[in-house]
Amino acid sequence: MNPRLLLIITAILFSTGGAAIKFNSLTAWQVASFRSLTAAIVLWLALPSVRRAWTVRILILGCAYAATLILFVLATKLTTAANAIFLQATAPLHLLFIGPLLLKEPLRRSDWLVMAAMAAGMSLFFIGNETAVDTAPNPPLGNLLAALSGLTWAITIAGLRWHERREPNAGITTAFAGNLITFAVALGPALPVTAISLQNGLVVTYLGAFQVALAYVLMSRAVRHVPAFESAAILLVEPALNPIWAWLVLGERPSLLAIAGGSIILLTSAIHTMGLWLKLPAQSAKRGVPGATAPE
Repeated sequence: MNPRLLLIITAILFSTGGAAIKFNSLTAWQVASFRSLTAAIVLWLALPSVRRAWTVRILILGCAYAATLILFVLATKLTTAANAIFLQATAPLHLLFIGPLLLKEPLRRSDWLVMAAMAAGMSLFFIGNETAVDTAPNPPLGNLLAALSGLTWAITIAGLRWHERREPNAGITTAFAGNLITFAVALGPALPVTAISLQNGLVVTYLGAFQVALAYVLMSRAVRHVPAFESAAILLVEPALNPIWAWLVLGERPSLLAIAGGSIILLTSAIHTMGLWLKLPAQSAKRGVPGATAPE
C-alpha cells in the first residue's frame, strides 16, 4: 500500500481517540489501563521486534510515554477533546527547551518566535472560565493535565531521538514498553471493575487494537519511505480531525478561545516544520550528507 496513504490512515486512527475515550462510561484509569493492555498484546503479536529485552533507556522512555498516555486519557475525560489534543500539540514548545539540554541542539532566532507564538496559543486555554458540561466536567484540571501530556510527549520524542542515534528502530519497542507500563500503573486506580458493558468493551478494544497498535504499525512502516517533513505535515491531520469527531459523535463544541489557541499552535507547528525542512537541503550540501531529507 502507498506509504502516504498509510500515514493518512494513521492520522485518522489517532484522531478518533478523543471521541472514543469520551464515548465510554468506564473511568479514565480503566480506559487507560485496558486500552494499553490491548495495544501491547496486538504489538506483541504483530511485531516480533518488540519482544527483545528492554534496556534501561527503553524502560525510561517507556515511562515517559506511559505518562503521556495516562495524562492524555485523564485530560480527555475532564476537558474537551479539542483542548486535550491542542495542548498536547504544544510538545514542540517544550522541545525547544529540551533539545539544547539533551540533544545539544542550539536555539536559533526563529525558535524564540516559535516559543512566543506557541506560548500565546497555550495561554488562551487558561484565560476565562470554560463552562463544565457532561463531556467536559472539569476543563481547568483537564487543560492542565493536557499541557503536562505535551511536556511528557516532548520528553519522549527527545529521548527517542537521542536513543535512535545509538539504537535504530527503538521507537516501536518504546511504544510496546510504554503500553505495558501504562497497563500496570493504571490498573490499581482502575480496580475494582464491577462490570463492563458490550459497548465499553468494544470501544476499549478499538482504542487499543486500532487507535494505538494498528496506527503505530502503519506509521512505523510508512515513515521509512516518506520524507520527514511530509510525514509531519500529514500527521497534522490528527489534531485537526480530533475535535471534529467529538463534535459529530458527542455534539461537543470547543470554546472560541480554544479554537483560536489551537489554530495558533497548529499553524506555528506547521510553519516551524516547513522552515526546518527547507533548510535541510542546504545544510546537507554543506556537510556532504546525501539523503538528509529522508526520515531518521
